[in-house]
Order: sequence, then structure tokens, then C-alpha cells
Amino acid sequence: MNLLAAYIITFIASFCILVIEIVAGRILAPFVGVSLYTWTSIIGIVLAGISIGAYIGGKLAHRVPETKTLATLLIISGMTTLLIPPITNVIAAIQFPVSLMLRIFIVTTIIFLIPSCILGMISPVVVKLAIKNLEKVGNVVGKIYAFSTLGSIIGTFAAGFFFISFMGARNVILLMGVILILTGFFVGIFYRTKKISIAYFIIPPFLLFGIYDLAVRVPITKDTYHYTESDYYTIKVKRTVSSDGKTPLEALILDNLTHSYVCLENPLHIEYKYERIYADVLKWKFKKEDHFKTLTIGGGGYTFPRYMEVYYPNSLIDVVEIDPEVTKVTYKFLGLPKDTRIRSFNTDGRWYVMHCKEKYDVIFLDAYNDLSVPYHLTTKEFAEQLKNLLTPNGIILTNIIDNFKTGSFLPSYLKTLRAVYGDKNVHLLSVSHDFENIGISTFIVLASNSNIDIKAFDDFVKNHLGSAATAAIVPESMISDFISRRKAILLTDDYAPVDNLIAQVFEERFGYSRKNH
Repeated sequence: MNLLAAYIITFIASFCILVIEIVAGRILAPFVGVSLYTWTSIIGIVLAGISIGAYIGGKLAHRVPETKTLATLLIISGMTTLLIPPITNVIAAIQFPVSLMLRIFIVTTIIFLIPSCILGMISPVVVKLAIKNLEKVGNVVGKIYAFSTLGSIIGTFAAGFFFISFMGARNVILLMGVILILTGFFVGIFYRTKKISIAYFIIPPFLLFGIYDLAVRVPITKDTYHYTESDYYTIKVKRTVSSDGKTPLEALILDNLTHSYVCLENPLHIEYKYERIYADVLKWKFKKEDHFKTLTIGGGGYTFPRYMEVYYPNSLIDVVEIDPEVTKVTYKFLGLPKDTRIRSFNTDGRWYVMHCKEKYDVIFLDAYNDLSVPYHLTTKEFAEQLKNLLTPNGIILTNIIDNFKTGSFLPSYLKTLRAVYGDKNVHLLSVSHDFENIGISTFIVLASNSNIDIKAFDDFVKNHLGSAATAAIVPESMISDFISRRKAILLTDDYAPVDNLIAQVFEERFGYSRKNH
């Protein structure tokens, strides 16, 4: 094999394996979410596969140092790549009776170890075929691995910046499989025997045609009428009904979690209980005709912003949603009118806050869920930035899911906010009054620049809202005990192990596809 061919082949193999590694996160997201544990498993398994493949490939190159060995490996690697999506549909849907972290590891191993291993076998075989003069072995090996690394670098940027955005994860996988098969085909046609050459003309196209539908088929239900992949999420919209079975709803699903429920006919319908707590607090703070300004970080389906737009006609509503595709879907399918007075900003929440010159009466922090928490929005430094955006009597409402009895994230977040706003200015609201028996549930952390008369809020809930209220105020004594006994930590930009703090919820709720409401 000449050196140019060796450089090209190792470049292609390394390019493809890094593209597959980047796309793996999007492939797994609809099943297990995207978290530190997901990426740890992906990176670890792919590296393990490459390492094992390099070892096996070295032995294979020594025993069968032939061009047909390389061609066969390329085609097999292409076919195993094409099998990634259909295998994912089957394996990732299995609810293994283990913790979610171990489940992610098992699923990632089954899906990605073999393709990574076969791709890892290619470089040793190429090196063996390319080396003709032992005196130049160092120079040849160095150049081959330089091209291999270059392929990895370009594959990383191509996948992250271009391929997924323009093609979607499954089509990217299909493209990588085709590239590997075609590369093997072109290597194979240089065989001297006619039978083998003919086989490489016929077999790859036949296998590709047979597996195409499985390779690109998206695992969606019959109720799902929109599916797309963005730079941030796998986005699905499907039809469903309210918990009482009476109200038709549209559900926005981001990766594997239902982020929002929207009633197209009635924007005042609120399905999630935590958003009903938002409504309780606003009714206490403002009258319908009041003028006030709100900021929501984490727009999703814009359920509560749409509620405010209708219920408070004089309110000014800003929404920061990092994914522009989510906003487009909300306009197209979830009833957000083109003439809405809601202003949307498609950027990272912290970036917006850092550069914002506005002042807000209410800030909703709705970017957390039970399987994915952007840690940079949980820290003391970010809480201080939010504090600067609040009016003198402004409030912050943060939605958090945790285990009330044993969770670690909620007490740490409370401790962090109290370090910024003061103990008397941070309170905890629950969707349940049965504090002694709450497990994993949804909570609202209420914080303010000034003292919150929580007793007045309690009286308002009991005397004015009555049975229509959702908010339950967790007693201060319970909160103090809650923080001190859980060994709560102060979350900072330098130390915010959020994935570890929510690990218990991760483990208890694996396979759970809907927020607790």
C-alpha cells in the first residue's frame, strides 16, 4: 500500500469514529437524557473499543497482512455503524433492573463497543501494509498517526458544528456507515481475483439497501406528529390529554423528558403543579391590571409565559430559550401567536443575564429537570447576577425536582441562595402538604431582594385561594433542619457537582419520561 492511501484511510477511519462519538450523545438522549454520566460512558466505551481494537488489529496485521483484511474491516465497520440506530431502539428501551448510571453504561457498551473496536483495528493493519522499509518505520508511523489525529479533530468539529444541525443524528450515522463501506469497496476492487472484486461490487450496496430503513427510522409513537433534531435536543410534539382525561393537550418532549403541556384552546390551562404554584405567587403579588416585568429562563413550550400574557394583559414578558428550534416549534405547533408581546431571546441563560441591562419584578428559573441540570445556572455567582436584575421587591421562582427525604441538590441550592439573599429571603414551596411522606417531588424555591412576608402569603393562599391553591409552604424549622442534616454544600463556579447531587434521583427515576407534577 502506498503512503498516500494509508494516510487517507486512517484519516477517514478516525474521522468517522469521532463523528460517531459526538453523535452518540444525540442518539442516546431520547432514552437516557444527556448528562455527565452519559458522556462519561460514551467517551470511556469508545476509547475502550479503540484500545481493544488496536490490540486485536495488531495481531491480525501480523497474521494476515493483506489488503483484503483492511477492506473487510472497513466494510464491517460500516455495517456495524449502520446498525447503531436500530440496536439503540431495541437496547436503550429495555429497562434493565439496575441504577440509571449502570444502565447508561450497559446500553452504551452494547451499542458502541463493537463499532469502536472494529474501527480501532484499522490503523494497525494500515501501518503494517504501509511499511516497506524498516529504516523509515518511525517516519511512516508518525505521519500515519498525524493524519489519524487530524481526521479525529476535523470529525469532532464537523459533527458538532455542522453535521447534526444539517442532517440529524441518524442521517449522520448513515453517512458514516456509507463512507466506511465505500472506502472498503474502493480498497477491495484492487483485489486481483475477479470473484472477490465482484463480491465487493454487489454485497455492500445490497446490504446497505436492506438496512437503510432500520438505520434512519425514528422511534416515535403514533401520537407524535412532529420530530426534529436541533443542536441541543431531540424535539418531539405529540397529542395527549390532561391528567383528568378531559382536556386535549400538546406535549413538548425534549430528549426523553416532557418539558411542557400546552392547551391550544385555553392558554390559562396549567397542567404541571409547579406552574400552578407560579400562578399562586403572582396572584398574591399582583392584580390582573398591574404593570410588571418578568423574565423566564428556560422557555420550552412557553406554557406559563402564555398564561401571563392572557391573565395579566399589562405584563411585560421576556423569555430566554437557548434553542431557537424550540422557539420555532412553539410558534408552529404550540399556539404561540405571531403577534405575541412575549419577547424571545435564543441564547444561554447566564450569557443573557451577564449582559442584561433590564430590571425585572419576577424571574422564573425553569431550566432544571430531574435528569439534566445546567450547573452554571445553580451557583452563587449566578445567583448574585440574578440579584442585580431584580427590582427592590423583585422575586425569583426556581423549579427543582429532588427527593425531599434524602436528596442532596435541593438543600445545597437553598444554602447557596441563602448565602446571596439571606435566610429570611429564601423560602421553599411544595406541591404537597404531606411533608413527612414526600419522596421525589417538585419544589419551588422562592427568593427575594427584600424580606418576604411568607406569613402573608400563607394567609392569602388559605383565605383567598382556598381549595384552588396548589402551593404548600414548607416550615422554616424543617428547612433549617433540612439544610443542616444533609451536609448541604455551597455551589460555586469552581465547585458545583450537580450531577452527583442529583444522582439519587437519576437512579430512582430511570426510565421515567415525565416530570413529577
